[in-house]
Amino acid sequence: LPFLFPQQSGLYEYKIFGVLADCPPKLCVDVYMDLDFRKQWDQYVKELYEETYDGEEVIYWEVKYPFPLSNRDYVYIRECREMDVDGRKIWVVLAQSVSVPQCPEKPGIIRVKSYKQSLAIESDGKDGSKVYMYYFDNPGGMIPSWLVNWAAKSGVPAFLKDIQKACHNYSKRT
Repeated sequence: LPFLFPQQSGLYEYKIFGVLADCPPKLCVDVYMDLDFRKQWDQYVKELYEETYDGEEVIYWEVKYPFPLSNRDYVYIRECREMDVDGRKIWVVLAQSVSVPQCPEKPGIIRVKSYKQSLAIESDGKDGSKVYMYYFDNPGGMIPSWLVNWAAKSGVPAFLKDIQKACHNYSKRT
């Protein structure tokens, strides 16, 4: 993707296709967009909130990393749209890192300056959702290969299980 990332980073870009069998699309989107609820179900959230800077909604997210690595933080914007594509209802969420002077870097935390995510969710034709996600970030610092391998093999499937469980708990809340 030279037009998105002109320099070759050597980092993974993740593309995820999956089905959340018993989670309707609107519920998945509600869970995904609810930052306060995410603090309850995502064990890696250290700090997460939305703030308005110069009229733009910006999200700050600090992620816990395992010892001895430093935590990472993200400052990004995101937008969610419900679309009708040939009679199919599809929810699209786009997120991208931004630089905001009112949200400076914190000592001891590595700022993720290059982050981009695209998410599309639609019905699987039954009671669930088909999910597509494209994800890229450059976590900065020296990340050992074991952690990169863990993220690729364990982190993504674990995240899908966590969000499915969160959907079940969210429907009980409402």
